[in-house]
Amino acid sequence: MTAETVDASATSDYTADELMTIVAARELNNGDVVFVGIGIPSTAANLARQTHAPDVVLIYESGTIDTKPTKTPLSIGDGELAETALAVVSVPEIFAYWLQPGRIDVGFLGAAQLDRHGNLNTTVIGDYEHPKVRLPGAGGAPEIALASKRTMLVLRQSARSFVDKLDYVTTVGHHEGNGSRATLGRAGNGPAIVITDIGVLRPDPVTDELTLVSLHPGRTIEEATAATGWPLKIADDLEETTPPTLTEIEALRRVSAR
Repeated sequence: MTAETVDASATSDYTADELMTIVAARELNNGDVVFVGIGIPSTAANLARQTHAPDVVLIYESGTIDTKPTKTPLSIGDGELAETALAVVSVPEIFAYWLQPGRIDVGFLGAAQLDRHGNLNTTVIGDYEHPKVRLPGAGGAPEIALASKRTMLVLRQSARSFVDKLDYVTTVGHHEGNGSRATLGRAGNGPAIVITDIGVLRPDPVTDELTLVSLHPGRTIEEATAATGWPLKIADDLEETTPPTLTEIEALRRVSAR
């Protein structure tokens, strides 16, 4: 069955990761230039390209520009990315001539820890000199967050990941809130959305504090607050996330199956 013939009505047959991926894909606009990470960000970007945003431009940290993979890449070094790219350049060129001059519309990031202003930790859990866990590190995330016009964050929500104070600030989001990011002198606008397995959060337009604006079907405010390490702000007009359609689920599973 093709995407054109699939019923577009809502379905309840999906996993939490599928819902997160679909919600992330919906946030991408046709023609967006997207700096893509591996995992849910990559799947979401390719889902958007296969559905409502065929002209989205995908850029990977390995140096591939306007790549059009036919299957979900396993890493940024997957040969599929180079084989289907419009051009392949060096990693320094991606950062110096694409990211830093402000040519990236959307930066997709994940993290181990996140605070109320969208700052991220991917370095250590615990004391830096004697950590409980040493994480993969920054990679290009700090530069992506500082220079992208908007940043999208995707991660599962729990009291261990949504913390009141980061063990280490790897990547700056909205800094200390209340417009303080502007003092850093960077072009990017910071995190625009956080997509979790419970709901969707967006920064308050004045304080920059992440606010729950949408709950996924079947999830509750109590679950969201219990999975957050600070007093979670709830939007007055809290919505329910639109469930995936059969069209979206079919398209996502085709992308993933490849």
